[in-house]
Amino acid sequence: MITLKSKREIAKMRKAGLLVWHAQQIGTALIRPGISTREIDERMERFFLDHGAQPLFKGVPGRVPFPATCCISINEEVVHGIPGRRVLKSGDIVGIDTGCRFEGWCGDAAVTHAVGKISADVQKLLDVTLRVLKIAIETIPECEYWSQVAKQMEEEVTQNGFSVVESLVGHGIGREMHEEPQVPNYYSSDMNNRGGDFKLQPGLVIAVEPMVNMGTKRVAVQKDHWTMSTVDRKPSAHFEHTLALTEKGVQVLTGDPENGEDRYDIQKYLF
Repeated sequence: MITLKSKREIAKMRKAGLLVWHAQQIGTALIRPGISTREIDERMERFFLDHGAQPLFKGVPGRVPFPATCCISINEEVVHGIPGRRVLKSGDIVGIDTGCRFEGWCGDAAVTHAVGKISADVQKLLDVTLRVLKIAIETIPECEYWSQVAKQMEEEVTQNGFSVVESLVGHGIGREMHEEPQVPNYYSSDMNNRGGDFKLQPGLVIAVEPMVNMGTKRVAVQKDHWTMSTVDRKPSAHFEHTLALTEKGVQVLTGDPENGEDRYDIQKYLF
């Protein structure tokens, strides 16, 4: 059952989204060759805790409870990479996915970064994946059902020679990180039968997160029980925003601060 949010509840979710945006700015500023994924995770976690927010990912149940605040996924790792001793090197791409709960409401966002100089084809993968997310944001107000948006997202991917991950999808979000509906990044004629289609209406809040692979769409879980990687070991990119549908259009709850909104000092988390 999809739970629509009121204007007041969306405003509360924006507070969580702003914290996620600032945490992602910390991650962005830390990206460089030689830094460990654990150090990035620790600094972003400290920011959340210092501001009274609960990291959403840490302790998520599984065969092994997820042990970190961020999912940090490198190169062929699609999502759910566990931060650790591994250090970034020039030519890598690294996805940072994180979220928090603040005053009872959740925010969730992901960004894939280039580390130093990357190849032109990998840069194209990042550009296309980010563009797919922007297409979703721009076309939601023009569409009645999610399937219409998903079709345009998938077309952008396939026209550029890449593939959409189908075994992992976006999700509704609110008081919990994962709520109804499921939000696929691809189109299928039987989406209604599989529960992948829904009406776009004010009050709907969803985390839209295209995951795009350079090669096959097939992914597999690794021995750590969390990391999902492409089976052909080719690179994957991932971008995500928490979006609220309002009478005025789409509000990017994990987007940049606007006039009058909270701005946090992140400098102490960078050194």
